[in-house]
Amino acid sequence: MTASLTFYTNPMSRGQIARWMLEEVGAPYEQVLLDYGTTMKAPEYLAINPMGKVPAIRHGDHVVTEGAAICAYLAEAFPQAGLAPTADERADYYRWLFFAAGPVEQAITNKSMGFEVPADKAMMAGYGSFEATVDALEKAAGAHDYIAGDRFTAADVYVGSQIMWGLEFGTLPRRPAYKRAKAIDGALIAEAQKG
Repeated sequence: MTASLTFYTNPMSRGQIARWMLEEVGAPYEQVLLDYGTTMKAPEYLAINPMGKVPAIRHGDHVVTEGAAICAYLAEAFPQAGLAPTADERADYYRWLFFAAGPVEQAITNKSMGFEVPADKAMMAGYGSFEATVDALEKAAGAHDYIAGDRFTAADVYVGSQIMWGLEFGTLPRRPAYKRAKAIDGALIAEAQKG
């Protein structure tokens, strides 16, 4: 028997990344929709994620939070999807997956909030500068057909989401699972906005 898979999300969140990955692996999952100010901060959900944020998944008795960790976990938990790295892909896979989860997300968040690291303090910031981060990501995305080589992996889900959302490079094709995930979250957003 396969362990049950529960997906905790809000359609207007980074949960869209996890949903894309769930659609890529093709495993059935139960969806639990949470609101930012209420159910996401309720004791029941804080027992899942003490940070009170989404996304999160529960797979059997295991809980995974953080978008990049969810992508990596699901790739390994569902090997038949072929999204985990091979031995030859592993270095680039982890390098760029965690680069997107750390420096890229920090740089984009800071830029969108109007925070700019002073030039004399760039060494203290994990990403240095927005420009240096974008340059490194652009070079990585242009080095291969996919971020870890010549095929699509879970790292492409996470890095691709960062590119499409934050930098809007448009360098990754819109895969069928990504389209399905976006359609589900788009319908949920439209429904939430009605009420």
